[in-house]
Amino acid sequence: ALSFKAPRLLAHRSPQKSFFETLIRSLIILCVAIAVVLSSISICDGRWLFARGQLFGLWHFCTVSNGSVLKCVTDLSLAKVEGLSVGVIPIRSMVSFAVVVAIFGLELLMVSQVCEDANARRKWSMGSILILVSFFLSATGVLSFSILVKDHLTFTGFTLTYWCEFIAAFLFFLNGISGLHINSLTHPRN
Repeated sequence: ALSFKAPRLLAHRSPQKSFFETLIRSLIILCVAIAVVLSSISICDGRWLFARGQLFGLWHFCTVSNGSVLKCVTDLSLAKVEGLSVGVIPIRSMVSFAVVVAIFGLELLMVSQVCEDANARRKWSMGSILILVSFFLSATGVLSFSILVKDHLTFTGFTLTYWCEFIAAFLFFLNGISGLHINSLTHPRN
């Protein structure tokens, strides 16, 4: 009776993933997590451009007065940039929503790796698509902000938090595409 149970137990086990596939999927999950952290830091700080003694951001407008004292206000109309006070509202919404969508995508990616069920491939694909949606939202927010303050743009004026958001958008794109690609390379598991 024992000899009949062993083959049946082995027959129900799912095939093991290769080390390379597991490594790639783990790196994608790690990079998405890093992108979420970078984007969150960038949004919370929100000061993205420093030009001519003025600091333009998602939440504040600051001026540097004598003695290097930073005076910040939340009334963005004081920046005297046409459309900034109204235009920054959808930008804030887009980049914030990008982080929320990316967190759900990251969760689907992780769940698909932890729970090896029949829907694991579908969860991975859906997670990768959500990461790509995060890219579109984040990239649109970064580009819209740059267009909004185009008269004040200098390459060296972008702050570290702006570059964090830029890199996060790039990582969202790279990992979303990579996630879909690795899923298409691997064969469906029965």
